[in-house]
Amino acid sequence: MRFIVNGACGRMGNEVIKQLSEDELAARVDAFSEDDGVIRDINEFKGRADGIIDFSSHLGTAALCSYASDHRIPLVIASTGHTDEEKNKIEETAEKIPIFFSYNMSVGIAALCEMVKMAASIFPESDIEIVETHHKMKKDAPSGTAIMLAGAVLSVRDGKIVCGREGESLRSDSEIGIHSLRLANVVGKHEVIISNGLETLTLTHEAHSRTLFAQGAVRAARFIVGKPAGLYNMQQLLNGSR
Repeated sequence: MRFIVNGACGRMGNEVIKQLSEDELAARVDAFSEDDGVIRDINEFKGRADGIIDFSSHLGTAALCSYASDHRIPLVIASTGHTDEEKNKIEETAEKIPIFFSYNMSVGIAALCEMVKMAASIFPESDIEIVETHHKMKKDAPSGTAIMLAGAVLSVRDGKIVCGREGESLRSDSEIGIHSLRLANVVGKHEVIISNGLETLTLTHEAHSRTLFAQGAVRAARFIVGKPAGLYNMQQLLNGSR
């Protein structure tokens, strides 16, 4: 298998390249690179590729989806911060090609989502708060992973997401609070706190290296090669590998 790495010169793009052998790397693409051997526009690539791994920016999602669709190349989207319009573009493109789309490429986070669903079901009347911590260079808040964890809760009970809290209004029973911290060079930490007044359960995942996200993205790319058109995620990857 051969893969195009989009956003190849960024921190995560570099990590992905480290996970690929020389034969597996079809091309490095980065719109902001001046390095020799790096393609600035993916449309300039004329070789063969079995998949695209994208760790660039959500701003390029529409163009990347169009390229992947036109060339019938499976696509892994690992960038975050997508607008509703960009998400719609991903869903439309997934009707033509396989797309793996996840706000977090960690297998551990996928497992955490399943545990959160179970806990939210066991304690249906509990208050649930999510605290996410990342490095101070992260632009989007709340993190896509925090939104994914809140979505896990909403898949098993009604509620609404509230980002941050200020003023004098009381917390409603339906709230799922998300709080964002930005500190130094923290890779990523997510805590889901579930309390019913009698006991509190805290589920935590902490990433110690960006390598785990790169490994997950490469694993996802290999997973969707040969799959029919559709939208795939980490839960499906885990279920498919059991």
